[in-house]
Amino acid sequence: MNQAKIRNIAIIAHVDHGKTTLVDGLLKQSNTFRDNQAEMSQTLIMDSMDQEHERGITITAKQTAVFYDGYKINIIDTPGHADFSGEVERTLNMADGVLLIVDAQEGPMPQTKFVLSKALSLKLKPVVIINKIDKPAARITEVESEIADLFLELATDESQLNYPIYYAVARDGKAGKTTDLDNDLHVIFDAIINDIPAPKVDENEGKGAQLLVAALAADNYLGKYAIGKIFRGKLRKGENVKILHHAEQANAKIDKIFTYRGLAKEEAEEAHAGDIVALTGLADANIGDTIATGDNPEALPTIELEPPTLSIYIGPNTSPLKGKEGEFTTSRQIAERLNRELETNIALHIVPDGLGYKVSGRGELHLSVLIETMRREGYELEAGRPEVVYKQENGQTYEPVEELNIEVDSEFVGAVSQELGVRKAELISQEPTTTGTVRFTYKITTAALIGLRNHLLTATRGTVIMSSIPSGYKPVESKYQPERNGALISFENGVSTAYALDQAQARGTLFIPPQAEVYQGMIVGLSNKKEDIDINVCREKQLTNMRTHASDGAIQLTPHTQLSLEQCLDFLLDDELLEVTPKNLRLRKRQLDPIKRKREARQNG
Repeated sequence: MNQAKIRNIAIIAHVDHGKTTLVDGLLKQSNTFRDNQAEMSQTLIMDSMDQEHERGITITAKQTAVFYDGYKINIIDTPGHADFSGEVERTLNMADGVLLIVDAQEGPMPQTKFVLSKALSLKLKPVVIINKIDKPAARITEVESEIADLFLELATDESQLNYPIYYAVARDGKAGKTTDLDNDLHVIFDAIINDIPAPKVDENEGKGAQLLVAALAADNYLGKYAIGKIFRGKLRKGENVKILHHAEQANAKIDKIFTYRGLAKEEAEEAHAGDIVALTGLADANIGDTIATGDNPEALPTIELEPPTLSIYIGPNTSPLKGKEGEFTTSRQIAERLNRELETNIALHIVPDGLGYKVSGRGELHLSVLIETMRREGYELEAGRPEVVYKQENGQTYEPVEELNIEVDSEFVGAVSQELGVRKAELISQEPTTTGTVRFTYKITTAALIGLRNHLLTATRGTVIMSSIPSGYKPVESKYQPERNGALISFENGVSTAYALDQAQARGTLFIPPQAEVYQGMIVGLSNKKEDIDINVCREKQLTNMRTHASDGAIQLTPHTQLSLEQCLDFLLDDELLEVTPKNLRLRKRQLDPIKRKREARQNG
């Protein structure tokens, strides 16, 4: 297709500001689907992973294409959560412009700032869409002013300050140049065609073709797909190419070329500069590699990513119940799965650590999504407490810092201030919003951020809204040490009984129900006291002839607390592990034997 008739755009925004919903509207209103296709009645069409639907967030960037008025519009739907910013960074390389979606009530949020700074540094043309203008608390004029301030702060040249603004209710498929909206999204299509430039390509085709691999996919039929934008020349089906990886070269042959139309791929004989395509037959291609042709193939600049900030130990399950619930249980199988993850999840770093591996990523959510994905695929493993990735520079140790944004009802201001004070966060601003809530901005170390979300959800009865983005590094002054009450620990192997749990619940909060399989050293609850307590949760009631005694009455158990994967990871201390299987999450001590555990505790002071 003629390069002048192609537009490559990325949709960027903070979490829940309406990116994926807007893409739904663009897909439906471009006649991509027939009227009787199932997609016409679906929402969040681009979110294909189960976890994306369950969590209500986009985890991996998706590519699609629509055709409108003779133009091909390649659309990249990016994640909005800072933990998946690696997905944003690598896929922005395929775009020539961005649609920046901003909520009409919330305004620019931390991730808005992060993704916009990345887009402007790549010289991508921005188009601003203020979404959800039908909210009762929408504050459109103030949000426009906040967006202007953000551009003033982030713009790398003066031309970037001239950006068009459109208004929308993406959920209803409406948009307009003013707040009086049209009944469809045609103004957004027109904006993409008129405000976003055609792809910038190298006109010197004589030097051969160049494609930068920005994403990978795979299926059981054709194997690996290398996805990226062609920056120069054209690629043909069956053509011999070079895969350029840093200073290395590998020979390969393009098996098939696919372009995008809606959610489907269409096979093509050739593809030209400016288009986004998927190539098969390139088994050795990885993200950041250049696919090139010609006598002297040239590599494109590789994709630079922000370094990871958190790490976690992942290894084979070593509990007494190992191998009973998972299909893949060995260290070798876990290593193979993690190495496959590295092919597409390039923001991860993985190094061997004892029996397992130290996996580093962008945050708790980034790492927990990986663990949950492996769990659903049948893997059985154990995970350690999330730890901060420190940086050494000129003999000084530095730790990552994040900008934290919190919004709560005014009645919870004291609880938030107290918790953030304990974590030694620096208050940057505190201001009321038009909806009666209070918005805080803090600078906080990544170490102190671990577990904060669950604490605040409890303290604010589940109403807190919070998000954070990386904000550089600072010298380590004093390492944050989490505080928590002791654990209730099973003293023996067996099955828990209602009678024993009834006795145990007076000592703390229980994590297990009756008839749960337990083992010595397994954590079954949170103690009311600071120290750990070993208890017997398998004790049976002794039978007597006193059938009418009051003590023989019905047992009243308080419902146990079932922790999510993220809550389990936040719970962990350094001497504890989380056992993860397809069926269960079990907290445990590293040292299961209570005598050895107490001896080690005395030795460690």
